[in-house]
Amino acid sequence: MTDLFLGNARPYGEGDPVGVLVRDGVIAELGPDATAPDGAETIDAAGLVLLPGFVDLHTHLREPGGEESETIATGSRAAALGGFTAVFAMPNTDPVADTDVVVEHVHRRGEEVGLVDVHPVGAVTVGLEGTKMAELGTMARSRAQVRMFSDDGRCVHDPLIMRRALEYASALDVVIAQHAEDPRLTAGAQAHEGVVASRLGLAGWPATAEETVVARDCALAREAGAALHVCHISSAHTVEVLRAAKAAGVRVSAEVTPHHLLLTDGRLTGYDPVNKVNPPLRTAADTAAMRAALAEGVIDVVATDHAPHASQYKDTEWQAARPGMLGLQTALSVVVHTMVEPGLLDWRGVARVLSQRPAEIVGLPDQGRPIAVGEPANLVLVDPDEVWTVRGARLASIAANTPYEGMRLPATVVATILRGRVTARNGVAA
Repeated sequence: MTDLFLGNARPYGEGDPVGVLVRDGVIAELGPDATAPDGAETIDAAGLVLLPGFVDLHTHLREPGGEESETIATGSRAAALGGFTAVFAMPNTDPVADTDVVVEHVHRRGEEVGLVDVHPVGAVTVGLEGTKMAELGTMARSRAQVRMFSDDGRCVHDPLIMRRALEYASALDVVIAQHAEDPRLTAGAQAHEGVVASRLGLAGWPATAEETVVARDCALAREAGAALHVCHISSAHTVEVLRAAKAAGVRVSAEVTPHHLLLTDGRLTGYDPVNKVNPPLRTAADTAAMRAALAEGVIDVVATDHAPHASQYKDTEWQAARPGMLGLQTALSVVVHTMVEPGLLDWRGVARVLSQRPAEIVGLPDQGRPIAVGEPANLVLVDPDEVWTVRGARLASIAANTPYEGMRLPATVVATILRGRVTARNGVAA
């Protein structure tokens, strides 16, 4: 492998610029006196911030079965261009990733593409049907070494099955990630239950449907001594449930999506299905609570919930449209806009919520590591001053369902590096 040299980089955006020499996939030298050896690939990183590569705990790559919307190859390109070096692919595929055969297929395809580490998420229940537990142990011991299990898109709503899943997770040292939505409270729901939904005549999705499941699952996780991860937190009241559970010693972590940091249900007035997502966009008060909780650490990480949909599933009437938004290539910019620009996070904080904590939650030993000599060279170079205009048609995904169409957002990914190899540079994936 050719040496890679980053000149004049600023790790975490702090201090004076330094040189970074990467050799054999590891940071070999770091400091003001580091120089590029003969024959090294070089990147002039003057003015750029160097961060650990991002880790997304919640990505929909659609393969197998949904290749008209996304593939592991196109999703990997989007991830690399967004600064990610590892992604966790959700199991609601066709067939469902509920066996070792399917998770190993996803893992193998990720390795073949080679742009990002693709970690398959195994289903908690067979077929995501919520009635019979899948073979968690078989998937965890497979070549894919599944670290996280979820029925994402559906809630594991039966408390007995959730209890058993958490008990298995404790024994296997894996994580159960819950889509917190009591289906009995959201039947037919189309938008956040509130003033906007009432005015538009849309059936409401009450925030209590999220909060009650989180409270129940925290109690079950405490009893099992298991690691629980809560997907896409969206309600201010859920934050209080999480805060109390963490204070009580429950092993619970939580994520927020970029769109729940920035967008509100006020965008629904035009009935544009690009704004339809699950959980729904909520109020400005909820959005403010998400930002504060992320800064405080009650919410641990930002996860994209990247959910591409082909036009036939999205460009239709509101009621028929599938929920979901693209997120991989816009995540950093939204975090910078909502968290860095207002002073809620610095660049080290960005590294915490997009890299360090996600890797810790799922136990990845070579991701989210400090920028230091001897550490794996999974890195991203960011231009903090560049502003760009989002165009869905120009993104790497097959689908174009971005809610940020036409928005000007701050910060761009200049280069992404996976174990010393440049996987994306200047808007082009390797």
